[in-house]
Amino acid sequence: VFILTDDQGFGDLSCNGNPILKTPNIDRLHREGVRFTDFMVSPTRSPTRSVLMTGRHAFRNGITHTILERERLTLSATTLPQVLQSAGYATGIFGKWHLGDEPEYWPSRRGFGEMFIHGAGGIGQTYPGSCGDAPGNTYFNPAILHNGRFVKTQGYCTDVFFTQALQWIEATKGKQPFYCHIATNAPHGPLQVRPEDEARYAELVKDKEVAKFFGMIANIDDNVGKLLAKLSEWGLERDTLVIFMNDNGGTVGTRIFNAGMRAQKGTPWIGGTRASSFWRWSGTLKPNDVEKLAAHSDFFPTLAELA
Repeated sequence: VFILTDDQGFGDLSCNGNPILKTPNIDRLHREGVRFTDFMVSPTRSPTRSVLMTGRHAFRNGITHTILERERLTLSATTLPQVLQSAGYATGIFGKWHLGDEPEYWPSRRGFGEMFIHGAGGIGQTYPGSCGDAPGNTYFNPAILHNGRFVKTQGYCTDVFFTQALQWIEATKGKQPFYCHIATNAPHGPLQVRPEDEARYAELVKDKEVAKFFGMIANIDDNVGKLLAKLSEWGLERDTLVIFMNDNGGTVGTRIFNAGMRAQKGTPWIGGTRASSFWRWSGTLKPNDVEKLAAHSDFFPTLAELA
């Protein structure tokens, strides 16, 4: 199970030193897993995702931006889910893709047997060219592309993605090994947040945008907790590698805490490229800090070797 959040920085976790934000469930992955303390990604979203999918530098994938048709993963690339399918894995993606919205670029044609995604780089976003989500989409009750057909969902987007992923895991477990790719749109802007989540931080930070941003992350953390509880309930905890990562440097949260790093998303400074990378596999991997340099380009070959 791979969890990838959108625009959450390295400093936007309590286990990484944030003095205000509380993320107890993601902290558990940190506490119980292998922690890469010098882990690098690309400064923005599509480049990082293309490297995770292929193990190749983003430019070799034809990815040089997040918009203007420069976010489409070259059709000649071999993807991680294609490799995992060849090893007998069921593959499912839930949430964000951002590597091409035209049908030939859909994840369902790039190795994912189950597809449940929003369009563009964010829910409700549309740009000139072919990068666009469903018109008028919002974080609440979003229209989602499910295996080639749009469906109207009920609930908050992050809750919807995790719920759908858990339903798929429940239907798949015991039949074949699976790769579940959960890529949240949150906490990327616009900062559309459940009121009860925003309320958690409304009195703790003066900046209203930060309160919304932290509330969106708290909701992600709640869903990680539900996921871990289900894996335990289903007896899959010791058989399942759970990976948590963020896709680029920090954004809104850097106003409060940036772990002593320079700059943020969109820059080549460490504040734009350092990411969290926690790998929890109970009974197989012992909790440990790995200080050696590692990067998103190591993800594909590592999972391919494990499979």
